[in-house]
This record gives sequence, C-alpha cells and structure tokens, in this order.
Amino acid sequence: MSEPTLSRRNVPAAALIHRRVPEGTGIVHLGLGNFHRAHQAVYTALAMEREPGPWGILGVASRSSTVADAMNAQDLLYSVVEISPDGSRVSVPGSHTGTLVAEQDPESVVRAIADPATKIVTITVTEHGYTVSPETGSLDLDSDAVRRDLGEMRTPRTTIGQIARGLALRASTHAAPVTILSCDNLLSNGRQTEGLVREFVGTFAPPLRDDLLSWMNSSVTFPNSMVDRIVPSGSDRYNEAALAHLGVRDTIAVPAEPFTMWVMEERFAAGRPAWEHGGALFTDDVEPYELMKVRLLNGTHSLIAYLGALDGRATIPESVAQPFVEDAARRILCDEYLPTVTVPASVDTDDYIRQLFSRWSNTALGHRTSQVGSDGSVKLAQRIPIPALEHLGRGTVPQYLSLTVAAYLCCIAPPPGFDPGPHARSMTDPARPRLAGMADNAASTTEFVRSVFVDGGLFPSTLASHTDFVSRIADFVDIIVRHGPAVAAGEASDPVPDLGTITSLRSSATI
Repeated sequence: MSEPTLSRRNVPAAALIHRRVPEGTGIVHLGLGNFHRAHQAVYTALAMEREPGPWGILGVASRSSTVADAMNAQDLLYSVVEISPDGSRVSVPGSHTGTLVAEQDPESVVRAIADPATKIVTITVTEHGYTVSPETGSLDLDSDAVRRDLGEMRTPRTTIGQIARGLALRASTHAAPVTILSCDNLLSNGRQTEGLVREFVGTFAPPLRDDLLSWMNSSVTFPNSMVDRIVPSGSDRYNEAALAHLGVRDTIAVPAEPFTMWVMEERFAAGRPAWEHGGALFTDDVEPYELMKVRLLNGTHSLIAYLGALDGRATIPESVAQPFVEDAARRILCDEYLPTVTVPASVDTDDYIRQLFSRWSNTALGHRTSQVGSDGSVKLAQRIPIPALEHLGRGTVPQYLSLTVAAYLCCIAPPPGFDPGPHARSMTDPARPRLAGMADNAASTTEFVRSVFVDGGLFPSTLASHTDFVSRIADFVDIIVRHGPAVAAGEASDPVPDLGTITSLRSSATI
C-alpha cells in the first residue's frame, strides 16, 4: 500500500512549524517558487509560531500551476529538506493560506493586492521578472509584456503591472496602507521596485496618476532587503528524503542549505510578522549587506558556474573542487569584488569568506551549474558594471570580471564551431538568441564583444568605451575556445598578458 500524501492530519507534529492554521491572510507573495518556500515562508511560520497573527501567505505562482496544485492537494503544506554533508533535516512550514496562478487569473492577483486584509506584498520573481532595461535601469518600455500591461487595466501579466494595478484599486476603494517588499537580488531592491512602480503609474492618465502617486507617498513603503539561502531545483531524491523523515509523501519537497539570512529595513506601513524570531535582522542601512551578498556571493557564484560548466562540471561543488576554479573564485572575490564593498561591522570578513567556500562545497546539496548560470544577462548586469567601472577608473583592468563575462559569452553565445558542453547548453537566458546572432555575424572576437556592450542590451554602453576591458574579454573568449577555461583562468592570474600568445590566438580564432 502506498504511503499517504502529506496533510495537516498526518504531518508529524515535531516537523510542523506553526501548527495552527494562520488566523488570516496578511501577505500576498508574488513568485511561488522554491526560494520563497524555503525562505520567507519559513521565517513567517517561525514568527507566527512565537507570535500568532493574521500573517498567512497567499502564494502567487507566475505561470506554472504545478506547485500551486500540489500545495492545494496537501493542505498547502510541503517540506523543506535541509541538506548538509552531515545529513538532512526536514521541516514543514505551515504559513500559506491559499494559492493563485497569475497567468490563469491575473484579476484575482490584482484584487488580492488591493484586499484591505493584505498588509505586505513580498516578491521573489528573480531579476528577470522586474522588466528592467539594462541600458537605463528603468522600466523596459520596449518589452512586449510591459506594453501590453500599460494598455490593459484589468489583467496585468508583469509583476510591476500587477503591483501598480493592485495599488490603484486599493487607493480607489479603501486606501489602507501597505508595504511592497522585494526579496530578489537587485541592488537597493526596494528603491528599484518603487521606481519601477512609479514609472508604470506615471503612464496613467490624470487625475488617477497624480492621486495615486500622492497616496503612495503617504501610504506605501518599499523597504530594501537582502536575502540569502542556496536553494536548488527540486527533484525526486528530495521527495524521497522527505518521505524517509516524515513517513508521508510530499511531491514538492524543497531542498535547501542550512544557512539562511534575511536583512531588511524597518519600514512597514501596516505592521509585519515578528520575523526576528526566525533570525531576521532589521537595520537602517541594508546596502552593505546587499553589496556583500550580490558581489561576494552571487558574483563569485556566477564565475564558478560558467568556468565549471565549460570544464564539464555538473554542479557547483564539483566545479569549486577544481583547483583552477577555486583559485579564480578566491581571486575575483578577494581582489576584485571585496575592494568595492564595505563589509558590515557585524560581519567577520575572513569568516564570511570561509563560510562561502564551505557552502559552495556542499556536495550533498549539489547546486547545478546550469541553474546558477541561467539568466546571466540579467544577473551579471547587477554584478559586473559598477565594480568593473571602479577598477577601470583606477586604471586597472579587472582580470576576473573580464573572465566572468568571457566565460558567460562562451556558455550562452559560443563562437561558431565551439561546443561549450551540455551544462552550458542547458542554461536558459532570454538574451541567448540575440547574442547568438551577434556571435554568428561578427567578423572577429573583438567585434563580437564590442557589439555585446554597444547593442546587446546587457550592460551600460559606457563600458564599451573602455577598449582595454573589451579587448581583455575578447582575449579570454579566444583562449577558452582554443585552450579551455583552465588556461584562461591561468592567464587571468597574470595582469600583463603574453601579447604574442594573445595575438596568435586572435589571428586563428575569429568568429
């Protein structure tokens, strides 16, 4: 006989975080993915366990109904499987009160945001979900999805459109205050989200535009936040781990590392759960934590993923176990990212770096290079330009930032005739078709790289004027194509490249 499916009737009491059904729905969460379920939902369950309140979460999936359907079949429960080399631990957060799928029912999403019971709207839709122009940092008005939402009042499909329409309905009905809390890897994510929403609202006709902007000034807050937890994609092995621990079947178990962190500004317009009971930190200035995470962790993580994938490595632990990848990771972290960051006084830098490499080496978790390397066109726009410009402004070409861009291009838009391997081919990226066309049409590597900076829509075009930076990226692309990522990483450790070798490589490696 098969095991029963997870439900509130059969979940082991010791595993369930917050045993009572939430008193009400106070949070609408946009982006019902693995990260939210292993992060904000856990903090919220821990908060309600200590201080009960109306902080249940309505989880909104963007497109797929898979997770929402499974949660509905399991009394809105699922398991979080914490994986470490020492073993696993399973918990079940009881924080959700319902689900929606935005693609199927966008009007209900707008109504949920406008509901007076909603006090907070949290967001994890990845950097790509904010429809930001990489060139301007503003709302991408050239996006088909944004243009559609600007013309359609009732059924917005983009995250920014849903928030703007929800706030408009809220302001016109009861005008209760609300907080919009981005939990994605955007620098100053609250400020950016507010700017994007205001841009969207700015397209409305008066008097709606002016009335709504005025109401937002007094009644809507957008705190900055920083989130951190490595959460890979789910798989059957995690479902099996949940079964072994709980004795019941869970078809949507979420894997996660034991480490978790959440830092945010204390700016909530209508109250909040007692997230500090889950370990959340509140501060007046999130930026140092943001920069530390986005650059030291995420930026280095990207380089590990691209070098590892090009070296045929399926996972981050396999990648960082290669001496050349570990050395490159330490060099970019310590020599190029760290000088651009002011580490918070409460953080021991050496201990933080040791902890990062320990997390990346968690072989039991097995974070895939293809997952970490996906959507690089959006992720790298947050991680590369400002540090690169800082180094270039000092007269130094950042070798490993250059290598990161080169390795990314080799994975996503490989030169004709070059096979980056199965893990690179498995990476998804909205810019892949555009960049691949540039690679196919360029007469040389340098022309290709320059076109990426001028016309690729990935990085600010100001970087294209730094010809030494563009040239160095082209050098690394050529070396990867001819000799592989290990040789390229070795060249990066030499700030004065062998010009004869590079010239020879360029002459024989055109695109």
